[in-house]
Amino acid sequence: MIKGKLYLTLICATAGMGGFLFGFDTAVISGAVNFLRTQFRLSPGMEGWIMSSALLGCVAGAAIAGYGSDRYGRKKILLASALLFIVSALGCMVAGSPSMLVVFRIVGGLGVGFAAMVAPMFIAELAPAHLRGRLVSIYQLAITLGILCSYLSNATLLDFASAHGGAREGLLHFYLVEEVWRGMLGSNAIPAVLFLLLLLFVPESPRWLLKEGRQERAYKILSRISGPQKATAEIDGISIALAEEGKGSFRQLLAPGIRAALVIGLALPFLSQLTGITTVMYYAPAIFEHAGFKSGSAMGSASVIGFFNMIFTFVAIWKIDHWGRKPLLIWGFTGLSIALLSIGLLFYSGGGQQFLLGAFVFYIVVFAATIGPGVWVVISEIYPTKIRGRAMSIATLSLFLGSTSVTQTYPLLREGLGIGVTFVLYGLAMVPTIFFVRKAVPETKGRTLEEIERQWTTKNRKMKIEWPRK
Repeated sequence: MIKGKLYLTLICATAGMGGFLFGFDTAVISGAVNFLRTQFRLSPGMEGWIMSSALLGCVAGAAIAGYGSDRYGRKKILLASALLFIVSALGCMVAGSPSMLVVFRIVGGLGVGFAAMVAPMFIAELAPAHLRGRLVSIYQLAITLGILCSYLSNATLLDFASAHGGAREGLLHFYLVEEVWRGMLGSNAIPAVLFLLLLLFVPESPRWLLKEGRQERAYKILSRISGPQKATAEIDGISIALAEEGKGSFRQLLAPGIRAALVIGLALPFLSQLTGITTVMYYAPAIFEHAGFKSGSAMGSASVIGFFNMIFTFVAIWKIDHWGRKPLLIWGFTGLSIALLSIGLLFYSGGGQQFLLGAFVFYIVVFAATIGPGVWVVISEIYPTKIRGRAMSIATLSLFLGSTSVTQTYPLLREGLGIGVTFVLYGLAMVPTIFFVRKAVPETKGRTLEEIERQWTTKNRKMKIEWPRK
C-alpha cells in the first residue's frame, strides 16, 4: 500500500489533472480560431463570443461547484468535471454551426469551472502546512502543461493536415485534414477519459469528511498520508475549528475579519486576469501572425510561450513556501506591467519579431513564476473549512468573470485601438493592483488552514494585515 508523501503526491497530481484539462481546453481553441473565422465567416463580435463562451460556462460552473462541493464532497464534483470535459470535446468535434460550437464550449466551461474551483481547494485540504504552497502550485503546473500540450497537439495536427492534403475521403481525413480544427478541439477527450479513470482511486477530502461527521474515514486517510500520531493531532485541530465555525453559511463571509478575506478573494483573482493572460493563451498564434510570423512559425512561437510557461512554474513550486505568497505577487504584478508595456510599445512601433517574441517570453516567465500559482494558493488558503467550497466558488467566479471580460473585449479592442494600445492598457491596469497586494493581502506561508482562520477572526479585523513570519 502506497503511503506518505508519495501517496499525497499521487493524489495531488491526479487532482491537478483538472488543471491540465483547464489549460488544454483554454488554449486548444487558439489553433482553431483562424480556421473557424474563415469557415464560418465570423465577425469580431462572434469570434469573441465563441472564444469567451467557454468562460461563461466557467462562471456558471464555479457558481454551482461551491454549493455542490460543500454538499456532496470534493471528489464527486471532480468526477462531474471529467464527464463534462468528455462531452464538450466530442460535441465541439462534430459541431456543424457556430451556435452548436458555442453550446459545447459552454459545457466544457462548466467542467473547467468545476475543476478550477475544487481541485486547488482539494489539494490545500490534504496538504500539510509546510508543503501546501508547493502542492497547490502543482495545479498551476498542470494548467501550464495542458496549455503546452494543446499547442503541441495543434502544431502536430496542422503538420499532419499539411502533409496529407488532397482529394481524399473518409472520417479521419475529414476530422484530421479537411477540417483539422475538429481534430484539435476533439483531442481534449483523451486526457479527460484518463482523468475520469484516475479519480476513481482518489479519496475524499478528510476535512470535508470531518465536516460531515465521518471521523473514522478521515482518520484513515490522514494516517495514510502523515502517520497515526500526526493524523490524530490534525483531526483535533480541524474539529476545534469546525466547532468554532458553527453551521457554515455565506453570512459568515460578512463577519468581522472574514470580510477582508472576501474582498481579497473577489479582487485578487479578477485583477490577475487583467494581465491579459487569457488573451495570450487564446490568441497567441493569431497575435504572432498579425506581427508578421507565418502560420506554422506562429504556432511554433505559441508553443515556445507554452514551454516557458510550464518550465518557470517549477520556480514557483520550488520557492513559494520559501519566499512567501505576498512578495511573489508584488514582484509578479510589477514584472507583468513592464512586460505588457513593452509588448504594446513593440507592436505600436513595429519592432522586430525577435524582440516581440522575447517580450512575450519575459511576460510568460513572470506570470508562470509568480501570479499564476500565487493567486490559486492564496484563495485556496484564506477561507473557513465549513464554507470553503462556497467561498472558493465566489473567488473562482470572480476569476472567470475577469477572464470573460478580457477575452470578449479583446477582438473589439484589437479592431478599434490596435494590439499595441490594448497591451499598453493591460500594463497600466497592473499599477493599482500592485498597491492593492501591498496593502491588503496577508502572508500565509507556514501556517495551517486552521491557524489562518483564527488569525482572521481574532487579531486581524482590519484590511491591512501583517502576520508574523515563521
